[in-house]
Amino acid sequence: MTSGATSAAASPAPAPRRGLGRTFANVFTANLASSLGDGIARTASPLLAARLTDDPILIAGIGAVAMLPWLFFALPAGILVDRMDRRQALALAAGVRTLLAVALVVLVAMNALTIWWLYLVIFVYGVCETLYDGAIRAVVPSVVAKKNLPRANARIEGAELVVQNFAAAPLTSALFAVAVLIPIGGLVAAFGLAALLAALLPAVASGKQFHAAVATGQIAEVVPFRRQLADGWHFIIGNPMLRTLWFVSIPVAILFSASGATLVLFVLDTLAIPEAAFGLFLLSGALGGLLGSVVASRLARRFGLGPVMAAMNLLAGILVLLTGLFPVPIAAIVLFALGAATTTIWNVLMMSFRQAIIPGRLLGRVHGTWRTLLWGTMPIGSLLGGALALIDLTVPWIVGGAGITVLGLIFYRFLMTLPNPEDIDNGDAPPPATGTVPVVPAA
Repeated sequence: MTSGATSAAASPAPAPRRGLGRTFANVFTANLASSLGDGIARTASPLLAARLTDDPILIAGIGAVAMLPWLFFALPAGILVDRMDRRQALALAAGVRTLLAVALVVLVAMNALTIWWLYLVIFVYGVCETLYDGAIRAVVPSVVAKKNLPRANARIEGAELVVQNFAAAPLTSALFAVAVLIPIGGLVAAFGLAALLAALLPAVASGKQFHAAVATGQIAEVVPFRRQLADGWHFIIGNPMLRTLWFVSIPVAILFSASGATLVLFVLDTLAIPEAAFGLFLLSGALGGLLGSVVASRLARRFGLGPVMAAMNLLAGILVLLTGLFPVPIAAIVLFALGAATTTIWNVLMMSFRQAIIPGRLLGRVHGTWRTLLWGTMPIGSLLGGALALIDLTVPWIVGGAGITVLGLIFYRFLMTLPNPEDIDNGDAPPPATGTVPVVPAA
């Protein structure tokens, strides 16, 4: 590595909102392209599965296969995020997903797609997502001050909802009914653009600040890959708040996964909503999620991060339960929207808390460990939801909602005690204001 400061070379896009900075604007813009691809993929996948089979277990398997990579690859991906240029990690993940989209186009065009081929594509896509998700979450706190983390994460979450659900979901479902190849072809363009934009991110998004600190002796030298496997686990277990929050989140995630495992069948069969309108149903969730992203940071400033998280966790369980108890289109649409709002607020504040409490050099590893057991156990919920759906498609919602509500009551007092991000000191210096990477002496 050569000496001298490396400055951002790409022309920055306008910031989504003043105060977050031009570097964040570049990260924000690059993530939009990937979000478009995610929206197309998440809408098309269950619709493809529903055309290939009507077996609830096989449909639920889509969700299980999508989350399974987090069990096996989240931790190695997190270590890679901490060791490599985070821009390259983003570009690599998007590039491989572009190739997957091309393969899916070929399979569909040749009428050779089966549920098993779809499983394979979704699994490899999920492997790439572990790398992309870890990298994008690690980039944000390196370019945004702690007090602005809820606002930055809310902007990213809100933009993802708009692109994935307001644009990708209804358009994908409508085009899907016309010709399957049209939305799937859109995946190729979306992820190809995402790979290009990721490669052009400013240098400060690379994560080389960590390597600079190693070179100047500010922190210990990087240890071998195999020894880093336990770093995330040790940090989580050694922090009482993070440890308890982790153990709260795992069963909640399993129950949420169970409730939504057969969503496409619940919408098409129980609610009798046409296939072409599936994306419009998801749009109600997008509206709620967008509302949640708008108010998340404001609620945290007004009431505190902990009290808001406690309230949202409890309310989310109640809304899921009511969805199963009142399976009629109007009620389901309203409850789905409100549930998306509470979940988005929870996700924004949860991510902000973790980014504030985890040192920057450990973000990839701790994030990977967190997702290994959190998202890695969600296939259990998907399979549970598929089994419960054999009784009735409303049962997964009733069981999942009741369980989440009980957990919300049990851990309500603990969640109330979580501090605001700006009140947490993890030992990191503030992110550079100039968008440059600290000077690294020549090797």
